[in-house]
Amino acid sequence: MRVITYCDALREAMVQEMERDEKIFVYGIGVPDHKAIFGSTTGIIERFGEKRCFDTPLSEDAMTGFGLGAALNGMRPIHIHIRIDFMLLAFNQIANMLSSCNYSSCGKLKVPMVIRGIIGRGWGQGFQHSKSMYSTFAHIPGVKVVLPTTAYDAKGLLISAIRDDNPVIFIEHRWLYWQKEEVPEKPYTIPFGKGNILRKGTDITIVATSWMNVEAVFAADILAKSGVNVEIVDPRTIVPLDEDLIVASVEKTGRCIVVDNDWEFCGFSAEAAARISARCFGKLKAPVRRIGFAPTPCPTARHLENEFYPNAKNIVRAVEDMLGVKPVSLEGIEFYSHEKRFKGPF
Repeated sequence: MRVITYCDALREAMVQEMERDEKIFVYGIGVPDHKAIFGSTTGIIERFGEKRCFDTPLSEDAMTGFGLGAALNGMRPIHIHIRIDFMLLAFNQIANMLSSCNYSSCGKLKVPMVIRGIIGRGWGQGFQHSKSMYSTFAHIPGVKVVLPTTAYDAKGLLISAIRDDNPVIFIEHRWLYWQKEEVPEKPYTIPFGKGNILRKGTDITIVATSWMNVEAVFAADILAKSGVNVEIVDPRTIVPLDEDLIVASVEKTGRCIVVDNDWEFCGFSAEAAARISARCFGKLKAPVRRIGFAPTPCPTARHLENEFYPNAKNIVRAVEDMLGVKPVSLEGIEFYSHEKRFKGPF
């Protein structure tokens, strides 16, 4: 078993699947350029040629429609958006076309299309380049929504997405790209709707998505020094959602905080909190709490941006408050250190 990065795991998944099936192709703005979508498409155009790896015009709506047409005609496109914000320009295709083809045709039409959308902060990108959007896509029946946190999950879930006969929105946080883990070299799949316990605990459950799992683990390490035992549940996919895994954890601990990489209002954290409250009502020792983006457009100035995005410090203080324990000293602990590694896409 080798240790590779999240980014390498994504690239390996696409290369292995493209070798297996000549119907698979990858396209999108910046896909074949020298930066290669933060390195995740490096070498693909050299290996498979311009017919299976190509750049596109700045026309997200048309390019999504192009992928839909290709999928309906037996191809298996992978469309990549270097910033998920601009997937809003393709929302008509996703919400009105891709998602409903199978339903409207009584199962006769298949849309085996993957849309990779990249999220995450860095270098003061402001409100135009800071959205997550996955709660919006999860709201639409007929679309699967995947959020891998680890390198192992990135490869296994992307292969599952590529092989799926339905449209999949595959969302990657750019700060996860340099996370390293043991990843099998041979192809493997991870089933959708199967969550993962990242850390076992007994005192409180944290349900976290995407990058917030990294912050949750960091927070759990800090809290462990004062004897607080945190369990962390990574859903992996929010459509379908492994609700039973979350419920089992909360029934064991009696407390839950949903830490989301998005706004709280009408988001995944709201959905998760509602389901937990309904199914665990008799076992909860306190109301479900939520942590997410500040309810405002993302500011550009760094000191304000740091207030907009929650991190391990917010999680630590929320857990301490819920458990009624004395706050641990955070002096000397560096937060937001990962932003120093991100140099921008171009």
